[in-house]
Amino acid sequence: MTAVGAVTLGLLHVLVSFAAGFRPLSGIWNTKILLRADFPNEFIFGAGTSAYQVEGGSREGGRGTSIWDTFTHEHPDKIEDGSNGDVALDSYHRYKEDVKLVKEMGLDSYRFSISWPRILPKGNLRGGINMEGITYYNNLINELIDNGIKPFVTLFHWDLPQALEDEYGGFLSSKIVVDFEKYADICFQEFGDRVKHWVTINEPWSFSAMGYDKGETAPGHCSPSKGNCSNGNSSTEPYQVAHNMLLAHVAAFNLYIAKYKEAQKGIIGITLNSNWYLPFSDSNDDQTAARRAIDFNIGWFMDPLTRGDYPSSMRNIVGERLPKFTKNQSHNLRGSYDFIGINYYTTCYAANIPDPSTTVSYWDDFHVDQRVEKNGIPIGPKGGSFWLYSYPPGIKELLVYVTEKYNNPVMYITENGINEYSNESMPLELSLHDTMRVEYHHSHLLYVRDAMREGVKLKGYYFWSLVDNFEWFNGYRLRFGLHYVDYKDNLKRHPKLSAHLFSSFLRGRVFPLGYPISTA
Repeated sequence: MTAVGAVTLGLLHVLVSFAAGFRPLSGIWNTKILLRADFPNEFIFGAGTSAYQVEGGSREGGRGTSIWDTFTHEHPDKIEDGSNGDVALDSYHRYKEDVKLVKEMGLDSYRFSISWPRILPKGNLRGGINMEGITYYNNLINELIDNGIKPFVTLFHWDLPQALEDEYGGFLSSKIVVDFEKYADICFQEFGDRVKHWVTINEPWSFSAMGYDKGETAPGHCSPSKGNCSNGNSSTEPYQVAHNMLLAHVAAFNLYIAKYKEAQKGIIGITLNSNWYLPFSDSNDDQTAARRAIDFNIGWFMDPLTRGDYPSSMRNIVGERLPKFTKNQSHNLRGSYDFIGINYYTTCYAANIPDPSTTVSYWDDFHVDQRVEKNGIPIGPKGGSFWLYSYPPGIKELLVYVTEKYNNPVMYITENGINEYSNESMPLELSLHDTMRVEYHHSHLLYVRDAMREGVKLKGYYFWSLVDNFEWFNGYRLRFGLHYVDYKDNLKRHPKLSAHLFSSFLRGRVFPLGYPISTA
């Protein structure tokens, strides 16, 4: 039997077994099983995307230009395949098709982001509200509701209106706080009667550290010593941008609480991302380095949100380059969330760097060498990205850490996933057989279940992502999706093995870890 035939037959073996509601015989599977019943009935399972990564329609429906439009067109050399999101997955026209994928999987919820420039083409009210954009998101939300799917909506997933970048530097200026609040007000007013889960900002760490230190993402700022950027200051801009993002978040949060929450009865939070860090050795220096790395990641935002100021480790190192909150800002920040979204992908080792770098930047400041191997052994199976290694215990460790250090907040896993490089020469049948993704999510969900049993207040888990899409500086070379997108055949969506198996899990079937070895 050919390799393709064996894989196809193996895939059918899995699907038939799950359809019948029983597990294959021993010797093919191991026994680490997972049940939907292991999670509360109200626990939400969903999948996510973001506007720039899937929508397309970049010049349609009155949409304005975003900084990602500018970045990809002016710097195609910074995108691995030179691509952009002009068309992306064409979800602007095919949103019903994508909603159908969510429903067919049996997911409870769909997490998506609203494109700021599709609502306000110039970024603020002076440029007028684009009613075609309002109509598009109303249609998407209504389609979800009609199919029994909860919308989980992010206001900002990095596609800042270019007009605000041109006018005052975007998130480098405190002026952004007022414009973001007004944008949020429009969204709450137009969509809040049906949207009950709001995220203000997705991954402020990524936007700040990647866009203003290394210059690898829009708007592409960095110091001359850090990369090929036309402007920027890697020693100050990441911190200023993060500071203004926190202030924008709290402005939108306070607006929702004061004006909308009582009537709309929704909840609102912020989504933060972080690696988990293991000390590279048992030395005190490496132990301290691991905690410092966490401070410079999730602590950068959770400390202000819970105690009104940045971590002391950041204050001690960054000094006057780290902005200060006023007394009133500090007060408003504390407790400014109904929930915290957590995006977790990987864990790495943290080794202390004793001698500070001669260059000054965010990445240099926390004096940590982030390693993925120890004694020549990788920390876990590697995904497509150079930084992404599967280490399932890390998701539990991160959740427990946030619970214990930051006042036991309600949390959602708003992103978790692994990717692989796109191989256009591989037959479709093989491309759909994503056993690594199945094992990744299954093993992480086992640790999520254990964290909840230890008291973590986790309310949901979102696969990243629903479909393969535009993966920022990797373009379309990396695939995160539960559904394969054929970029050569009219963007057709095809469910991968992961979509089939997790659909069976969500419908109450036993989910063991392991895969058919061969029937040849």
